[in-house]
Amino acid sequence: MKVMHLESMTKGWFVGHFKPTLLDTQAAEVSVKHYKAGDHEAEHFHKVATEITAVIQGRVRMMNQEFGPGDLVLLEPGEATDFHVLEPSVTVVVKVPGASNDKYLTGK
Repeated sequence: MKVMHLESMTKGWFVGHFKPTLLDTQAAEVSVKHYKAGDHEAEHFHKVATEITAVIQGRVRMMNQEFGPGDLVLLEPGEATDFHVLEPSVTVVVKVPGASNDKYLTGK
């Protein structure tokens, strides 16, 4: 058995090919992310990975649409989105496959 704590992970990422990680694999990346209202990520896309965001708590805006608890958003490679946190939120993000250096900013 291997036991770690989510707070010791970088930006909530606990599965993937990086350090520290609970499971070192290139098959996927998984994170639990906690956000404050007003947090945001610049518009970006992935060339290789499909990215799934599950909103667990709070409200966020992606691709000019609002999402809340229970919403699941799947972005295919090449689909760009920004990310705005409308209220304190928790998400689970899964990227398949795990792909190092696969985040491309659009400049918007």
